[in-house]
Amino acid sequence: MNVSNVDLINELKNAGKLWYFINPYETIFEFPHEVPDYHQQVWLPFFILIILEQIILIFKKKKKFRLNDQMTSLSHWLFQETGRIFFRGAEYYAYIIIYEKYRLWNLPWNSAWTWCVTAVGVDFCYYWVHRSNHEVHFLWAQHQVHHSSEEFNLAVGLRQSILQHWCNFMLYLPLALFIPPSHFIAHNQFNLIYQLWIHTTVIDDLGPLELIFNTPKHHRVHHGCNLYCLDKNYGGVLIVWDKLFGTFEKEKDEIIYGLVVSPQSFNPFYLQIFYTIELIKKSIKIPTLTNKLAVVWKGPSWFPGAPRLGLDEYKINVTSRIKYDKHIPIWQNLYIIVHFFLILYNHFRIYDETQNLWTISSGFMLINNFLALTTIGLLFDESIYVAIIEFIRCLIYIIFTLIDKSINIYIYYIYLGSFCFWILYFIRHYVDLRIPI
Repeated sequence: MNVSNVDLINELKNAGKLWYFINPYETIFEFPHEVPDYHQQVWLPFFILIILEQIILIFKKKKKFRLNDQMTSLSHWLFQETGRIFFRGAEYYAYIIIYEKYRLWNLPWNSAWTWCVTAVGVDFCYYWVHRSNHEVHFLWAQHQVHHSSEEFNLAVGLRQSILQHWCNFMLYLPLALFIPPSHFIAHNQFNLIYQLWIHTTVIDDLGPLELIFNTPKHHRVHHGCNLYCLDKNYGGVLIVWDKLFGTFEKEKDEIIYGLVVSPQSFNPFYLQIFYTIELIKKSIKIPTLTNKLAVVWKGPSWFPGAPRLGLDEYKINVTSRIKYDKHIPIWQNLYIIVHFFLILYNHFRIYDETQNLWTISSGFMLINNFLALTTIGLLFDESIYVAIIEFIRCLIYIIFTLIDKSINIYIYYIYLGSFCFWILYFIRHYVDLRIPI
């Protein structure tokens, strides 16, 4: 009885972190290694919100549920979250070194005032981090992943680039001159966690809160590809930074979501890298070394002779869009759901801190998860290559399971059944036997 009550209270506290409802005295630590993984704590309440949002959208707003878009967003989350867990905050190393050797002030680690100053300081830096992600082309090549969905829902908040945090973390480093690392690490998490819930069309106007805080209404504008939406509303927790620095825009016309030029794919691996490839191609095509380098550090819409961020008259004004939405057979949807849950099962295993992640078995699970997420995207895209890729993946999994006895035997049989299914698939399609699949 007592255990249940404690668990309920803890889950309510974890849910409160989604809105920055946090007791400062419970989240103050002296040393960086004492700071918990707050991301891990909020996943359960956040996924419950995702389910509730979809129920409202389907039954109240009569909006179609799109498995392909939802699962692509979750696939990006698994990509990014796996990297975050394996590297365990290694990006904070430079921050800690700067604080220990070059700090200018000694703010007390056990002060609520330090907690509050850090909250504001991290959010201020986030505004510039986010703005640079849109205004510097090589940073946009990573950040565009977050904008690649043509929908706008809570799952989109999970659609993140694997490399983005590593590319722009340096913009937080000035805080190391006076803010203790433990405070920064905590609020860096809180700031990003807060931004999960603002990716929704279910919540409309929040009244006076709209004046100060970033809300779904403000963030919908940021995700629009209408001309009036581009490069607006960069704030994380507070919207006041946009109002101070001239990047605020109110919600006006019907918003079209996604990138200006849609990549037309549900393949998470492709979505992670395609824009970087396009950036390289653009740099190669443009003459002179100066212009080639300018392609990298100027805005995505820049061209020789234009201002750093390009000219609005040359930008595409998206006013309507037919969403990329392939219709695949029911059996493929069922196959995708089964294998996605297997990926989730393997993913949650790496949260176990007692498990040694740097083993052959863990490495194989990691590679298999990434490949499985990619083939799921290929299935949604109706790729002609997906059958042979999935056949080979299942075969390798079966062989590895026979060698490594630590793999779950029930998962082995699921893969064995999948392998047999693809054999029948090849027989039907290439031997032309009438086997009903």
